[in-house]
Amino acid sequence: MKVNTHDTISDLYKSFSLPLTQRMDFTIHSLSQIHKKFPFHSGIFRSNYFSFVFIKNGSGIYTVDDQEFVVKPNTIYFTNPGHIKSFRIDTCENAYLITFSENFLRENIYHTIFDEFPFLLAEVIPPSTLNTKEFESFERIYLALFAEFQEHTEMTAKIISNLFITLLLKCKEKAWKNQDYFINNESLIITKFKKFLEQEFKKVNDSKQEYKPLNVQDYASKLNLHPNYFNTVIKSKSGKTVNDWIQKRTVAAARSLLKNTHLNSKEIAFQLGFREPTHFSRFFKNHEGISPKAYRNKANL
Repeated sequence: MKVNTHDTISDLYKSFSLPLTQRMDFTIHSLSQIHKKFPFHSGIFRSNYFSFVFIKNGSGIYTVDDQEFVVKPNTIYFTNPGHIKSFRIDTCENAYLITFSENFLRENIYHTIFDEFPFLLAEVIPPSTLNTKEFESFERIYLALFAEFQEHTEMTAKIISNLFITLLLKCKEKAWKNQDYFINNESLIITKFKKFLEQEFKKVNDSKQEYKPLNVQDYASKLNLHPNYFNTVIKSKSGKTVNDWIQKRTVAAARSLLKNTHLNSKEIAFQLGFREPTHFSRFFKNHEGISPKAYRNKANL
C-alpha cells in the first residue's frame, strides 16, 4: 500500500483534483464550499502539517493511524505532523479546516509555544465534543480567522497570528483541559525512537552487522516525521535533543568497546562511524573528561 506524503494542504487537495489557494503557512477553509459531492473518500495519506477541523454540522469517519473516530456535530478534531490519515465525508453542512506548519508557530507566534500548549505535541488526541454554547465560543474565533484570511493587507498575518493564539487558549480552556496528560504521558515517538536507537547500536558489537551512524534525518524518516518536528517532540518530552540522545549512546558504546575489547582507539573510531580517529578522541574527551587511552587504562586497573 502506497501512502503519499503531503507537505501542505494545497498538495493534498491537488491530489483530489480540488486545488486550494495557499499563500502562507496558515490556511483556513470552509469544507462545505470545497466539497460539492458526497460521500467523499480521501484515501490514505500522510501530512506534514498540523490541522484543526471544526465540525458544527456534518457526519463521516476520521482515521488517524490505527484509530477511527466518528464525525459528530459540535466536535473539534486535531492532528499534528507525521500521522497516517484518511477521512470520509458523508454530509458537510458547516465545517472548517485550519492547517498550519511548525514554521508558522515559531515565526508568527513564539518559540516557547509548545511549553504553553503541550497538546500540540501529543500523540493521537481524541476529538473533543462540546455543548452548543461552548462550540459557539470557538465558532466566533474561527469565523473571525476565516474572514481575516480573505484579506490581503500587510497586517493580515499579524492579525491571524493573534486570533490564532486566542483559539489555542480556548482549546486549552475548553477542549483539552487535562494538560498533565500531555506533559507526563511519555510520547510514543520517544518510545519508538529509543527502540530504533538501541537496534542501531546493537550492531556495534555484532560482527555480522555493519553499523552506520544515523542522524536526526535518518531517525525522523524511520518514524515518518519531519526532522524539525521530530526533534521538537523529543526535546519537549525528554529535555534532550535527538543529537543529545545519539551522542550519549555513542559514548556508552565507546566505553564498552574500550573496556571489553582489544580494539585500539583508531579501530573503535572507525567502528563507531568517525572518519578520523582524532575526531573520536576529541568527542570522547569532551564527554568523559579524559582521552580514550586514559579511560581504558583506568578501566583496566
